[in-house]
Amino acid sequence: MQSGKPQVGDESAVPLRDRAGRRRRAPVVEGAERSADFITALARGLQVLRCFQAGSGALGNLELARLTGLPKATLSRITYTLTELGYLRYDRDSGRYAPGHGVLALGLGLLSGLEVRQLAKPAMQSLAQQTGGALALGTCDGDAMAYVEAIHGSSALYLRLPVGCRVSMDSAMGRAYLALLPAAARRDLLLRLGPLAPMPDVIDRCVADLAATGCCFAFGEWQSGINAAAAPFESATGEGVFVISCGGPATLLSEAVLRDEVAPVLHRTAQALSRSAV
Repeated sequence: MQSGKPQVGDESAVPLRDRAGRRRRAPVVEGAERSADFITALARGLQVLRCFQAGSGALGNLELARLTGLPKATLSRITYTLTELGYLRYDRDSGRYAPGHGVLALGLGLLSGLEVRQLAKPAMQSLAQQTGGALALGTCDGDAMAYVEAIHGSSALYLRLPVGCRVSMDSAMGRAYLALLPAAARRDLLLRLGPLAPMPDVIDRCVADLAATGCCFAFGEWQSGINAAAAPFESATGEGVFVISCGGPATLLSEAVLRDEVAPVLHRTAQALSRSAV
């Protein structure tokens, strides 16, 4: 999830693309299709909805077909159905679709019931004020990390990525999530990510950083001039694995500042959230 045109800020503030620069197709569930309980039509409808990310704008059937890999005829039936149900809205002048109010209701229902989000917010606000950086809380969403909370510090230089934004698994947040996974689960996810996966040496470094500091880092590697640190944790609320991150311009958050000042606070916050209280 991005917010408009990429600007200076979070190290992951660019659209999800492979290493050749092509925009990544929406994630497809693998393996589940073999189950008799798997509803393919429903999965395809959800796959279409996942194409609409913050800042992506309206999309037409041709672009949706390209992003999902679905046949055009199938795609047309899906967008028609989603429009009739209020999950998409259609603009006749442009021939494009945008998310409808039905999607908003689903998202608000999730966020309002996410206890870890409320527990993390005070600590995120405090660190944003101290550092001027962008604080985010996210969790894995297919082939990317999705923001469930975002707090912006005082600096005007970073990108204001919103709640709902999806960022690359090669961001500091994505690296931290991968580093926390058991080796077998991490290997499986990296295989699914394909060209979007961080390089093996990056993963090895992140696993070592996590063991030593409780955090993983990205220093201008994903977006030039942008640094970030991130700490993963399994929520004591039972809501799954999350990552809390702090990012911003290298002029504001140098490697030394992130390692010596920000990372210890992120690690303590993650530990507290894993015990259900900050």
